[in-house]
Amino acid sequence: MTAILGDDGLARCAWGASDPEYRRYHDEEWGVPLHGDRPLFEKMSLEGFQAGLSWITILRRRPGFREAFHGFDLAAVAAMTPADADALMLDARIIRNRAKIEATISNARIALDLTNGDSGALDRLMWGFAPPARAQHPASFAEVPAVTAESTAMSTALRTLGFRFVGPTTMYALMQSTGMVDDHVSGCWRAV
Repeated sequence: MTAILGDDGLARCAWGASDPEYRRYHDEEWGVPLHGDRPLFEKMSLEGFQAGLSWITILRRRPGFREAFHGFDLAAVAAMTPADADALMLDARIIRNRAKIEATISNARIALDLTNGDSGALDRLMWGFAPPARAQHPASFAEVPAVTAESTAMSTALRTLGFRFVGPTTMYALMQSTGMVDDHVSGCWRAV
């Protein structure tokens, strides 16, 4: 897939050109550097929920996820109980996968411990795996890897701390979505 021309006259990565929500996400979020413990915890959580599904499914349910998980506030999510997890299993606004729900709560507890007294610790940890910027943008998505040495190292570090649903492929997707890597293809208006 290469860049394709949208009906608004802008060339975009092909995946972000057709669906309006994908277009907004492509244009405004994907590949934009994202910092902060809470925003990165949210991305980690949503990427974990996405595993095995399409990202558009998550984007369309993101408002429900944000409400169900208290805006991904670390302390609020860490305080969730098994009864809360049971209630979320009935919440059609999110992906009702018990393992992913429980992982999100557990991951919040780990992130809260990590950042307790050290605001920005999760941000520094995750961004510490960002690779150097590429010399040039990929010509097509065929040149974009699913896993890199950096995403594998990030995954290993997070798993060592006890985080779950943070595999190397999921972490590479997180790196793309948070601007740690810029995989906009040549010709896309965002490839600068």
